[in-house]
Amino acid sequence: MASKDRILRLKEETRTKILDAALHIGRAEGWQAVSMRKIADIIEYTAPIIYEYFANKEAILMELTKKGYCILAKDMQAARDAHRLPEKQLEAMWLTYWNFAFAEKELYQLMFGIEVNCCVFENKVPEVEAPASMICNVIAEIMKKDLDNDEVCKRYYTFWSVVHGLISINLVRQSVPDGINEQVLKDTIGGIIRAMKD
Repeated sequence: MASKDRILRLKEETRTKILDAALHIGRAEGWQAVSMRKIADIIEYTAPIIYEYFANKEAILMELTKKGYCILAKDMQAARDAHRLPEKQLEAMWLTYWNFAFAEKELYQLMFGIEVNCCVFENKVPEVEAPASMICNVIAEIMKKDLDNDEVCKRYYTFWSVVHGLISINLVRQSVPDGINEQVLKDTIGGIIRAMKD
């Protein structure tokens, strides 16, 4: 039994090393530079070993994308839980989303396809759905009227379009001072929240 546990632990450690190596390459050289050969060189294994864990480079990038969504969801949940009022929860979650985009810039680029093709999921993936679900639940709570799912979805995409657009501009062109960006972000979030309550 002990050797079976050790084998499982070693497999999980190898899998983690592969993902860490891919993330390292993505951060240092960009996602296009990630290859099975480079990963193998970093972890000092042969490339065929990596194929025992992941079918191809896309599978590795998909796993890193899920990891990014997990980190984002955890941070957003903490931001939401730090506030009682739904309006404050919504603002805190979007500010957390903003901060995540710059703290985990390369993961964000991978998750949302900025300067790289993002991973496309064939089916609903819980990790990917979690951040949007949290935000939609708070939007629904703020709107409180006869709840129309299409209206909640529309409000979510209004928020996301503005926040993601501003992030994308700043990731590609970093010439706007932080103070202006944050004020535009807060003004926009506040304006959309006020419109939802009307």
